[in-house]
Amino acid sequence: MNGPSPRFPKTIFLFVLFFIVLVCSAFSSGDFHTIYQKAIDGDPEAQFNLGIAYDKGHGILKGKEEAVKWYRKAAEQGHAGAQFNLGNAYDHGIGVQQDNREAVKWYRKAADQGNADAQYKLGVAYRQGQGVPRDYSKAVEPTTMAFPVLSEGIKALIKEAERGNPKSQAILGLAYSEGDGVPKDYGKAAQWFRKAAVQGHAEAQNYLGVALAKGQGVRRDYAEAVWWFRKAAEQGNAAAQCSLGLAYINGEGVRRDSAEAVEWFRKAAEQGNATTQCPLGHAYTNRAGVRVDSALDLP
Repeated sequence: MNGPSPRFPKTIFLFVLFFIVLVCSAFSSGDFHTIYQKAIDGDPEAQFNLGIAYDKGHGILKGKEEAVKWYRKAAEQGHAGAQFNLGNAYDHGIGVQQDNREAVKWYRKAADQGNADAQYKLGVAYRQGQGVPRDYSKAVEPTTMAFPVLSEGIKALIKEAERGNPKSQAILGLAYSEGDGVPKDYGKAAQWFRKAAVQGHAEAQNYLGVALAKGQGVRRDYAEAVWWFRKAAEQGNAAAQCSLGLAYINGEGVRRDSAEAVEWFRKAAEQGNATTQCPLGHAYTNRAGVRVDSALDLP
């Protein structure tokens, strides 16, 4: 058929041409060629830098899986930076399948060499029980590592919190609340809890609610405490659901409502929160806010 040729093939041709030019220009760098050759020869620093090049697209097209390959080669030779980056890749599933245990493995190797970022990440893992059993003593307090090493981890934690990371803010608030690795300071704890809470961090919302209910570091305010408990509870935080249930039982910050209390206790209990079993059982036993049902299995 005569007539103008379709524009689609031309578009594809131009795209392919652009791709080829981009690749060629990427590989034309003398610095990249030198790093690549050294990496091939087994130089761990060059392997680490080559991983960064693929990771960030410096002098070459981005390739997360290729970046991980070179990070691994350097990490296996003991390069702390590569060990941290490899741990981070496993932590977030970047270029490799997400694996908390593998992330912790590489964070630990880097942390043992004094890498502050890895020390921070390892502390987070212990506090949250990701890839390792939860252990608050290893999260921020000196144990098998020297105290100066862990103090660097605290500095890294503070740095991340100041950057606005809500998870770090919540962890730092808890550290101040418990005196773990930092002097106990309820005022600072409440400040960090609030910073994370306003960003929607459920655990921080619950911690802030507790601080407000107890008057720790802030003026006691049951109404605001309940407001934050509800925010966290609606996100599925079992501890906040239990606290909200208790608020309804005691009429603190809200009108007393046994039925509403039982509903929140039930939500928490369904998540396996053992602390809710006693008040929930009490509510069932006394038929408080619950329809009497002879077929009901009491906890």
